[in-house]
Amino acid sequence: MANTETALKEALSTIEGATGAALVDYTSGMALGTIGGNNGFDLNVAAAGNTDVVRAKLRTMEHLGLQDEIEDILITLGTQYHLIRLLKGQAGNGLFLYLVLDSGRANLAMARHQLKRIESQLEI
Repeated sequence: MANTETALKEALSTIEGATGAALVDYTSGMALGTIGGNNGFDLNVAAAGNTDVVRAKLRTMEHLGLQDEIEDILITLGTQYHLIRLLKGQAGNGLFLYLVLDSGRANLAMARHQLKRIESQLEI
């Protein structure tokens, strides 16, 4: 089992093309941990903004009466992928892993697979 810091370090070091990662509480919009990013990309701001994305999708699913769970949300930009993976289980309720990838270097299918593996080892 990995703690937050270890899991985020693993995401950044083992997922090809990863440039930033965060563990986010979408009930508050606060990042519980971040790694990577740069001066032009503030992971705390991105975490808060992506909280709105998760809340909107959950609200929409509720309005539609969908009895399902979000596995992940993918946002594609010109040069980046933003991957949001909601944590499963009681301990992960209200949390998501957020991963920023360089689209020119990343293998999206592998990134999703590895993020799922990291999630399964994360101990909150």
